[in-house]
Amino acid sequence: MNILILAAGTRNKVVQYFKRAFAGKGNVIAADASELAPAIFDADRYYIVPTISTPGYIDIILDICKKEKIDGVLSLIDPELSLLAKNSERFEAVGTKVIGSSFELCEISLDKMKMYGYLTQHGYACARSWTDINAFFEDVDAGRVAFPVFVKPVKGSASVSISKVCDKETVKLLFDHEPGLMVQELLDGQEIGADVYIDMISGEVVSVFTKKKLKMRAGETDKAVSFKDPALFELIEKFVLEAGFRGQIDIDIFDIGGRYYISEVNPRFGGGYPHAYESGCDHMTLILNNLNGKANPRNIGSYDEGIYMMKYNEIAIRKGLKE
Repeated sequence: MNILILAAGTRNKVVQYFKRAFAGKGNVIAADASELAPAIFDADRYYIVPTISTPGYIDIILDICKKEKIDGVLSLIDPELSLLAKNSERFEAVGTKVIGSSFELCEISLDKMKMYGYLTQHGYACARSWTDINAFFEDVDAGRVAFPVFVKPVKGSASVSISKVCDKETVKLLFDHEPGLMVQELLDGQEIGADVYIDMISGEVVSVFTKKKLKMRAGETDKAVSFKDPALFELIEKFVLEAGFRGQIDIDIFDIGGRYYISEVNPRFGGGYPHAYESGCDHMTLILNNLNGKANPRNIGSYDEGIYMMKYNEIAIRKGLKE
């Protein structure tokens, strides 16, 4: 049983956790567009591949799957999720399962306005959002929304190009100088992260881990503490099942005055997942079971509260690599 991890980047822990789960059962293969991606060196073998926008990229990945007899493939970056989902039948033809959600759900998750539309249509509390700044200004003038707000790319990740804005002039300046932006209401409350696994065989939510984010860095959770709330578990399960997600997903949520607001969904392993794993939520083994044709039992919230995660820096040293 072999797995291929694409865009491994700096997610060394994710690769290491898969190595533990697959030890004695198969190999963990990693790939990245850079030879300076440290996580690839934790895999059993690795490949340097072109960027995902390169013509013929999927053919290269399919060749790796055939050569390495890959049973499951996943990516750790948002733009590649839709690409894998779109080509899932081609992967199935060579015996490889794409571990993730449908193309439609990957596209909705990548596009913040599509996600906003989905959430509002289905009655979930979420941050109000605008791509039409005139409509946004009308709501400001009418007192329906107040500064500060966020201006961010409709399609973006890792908090790149996000600005906290306090006046109309800055909003207009940003929109005039960069296409594809949106305005989003600032949610002032406790930010929460949820690591969720939806069984790829049964379609049921089988594992949920929730944490209060205490400090963020470059769009990822730097410090956090685990907690449990049955009402939040119920909301997550309802949302996930209604939408139809599969495999590993990461959800950003805000607690505002005791009401939970769904912010964003990343249908992949999030940067804070090691907190869940080290607290006992081993989603790598859940993936291995699914690849072996075994459905996982429902086991939501099986971890202790009050477990703190604190990230710190490590380094990797290698000779003879290319920039």
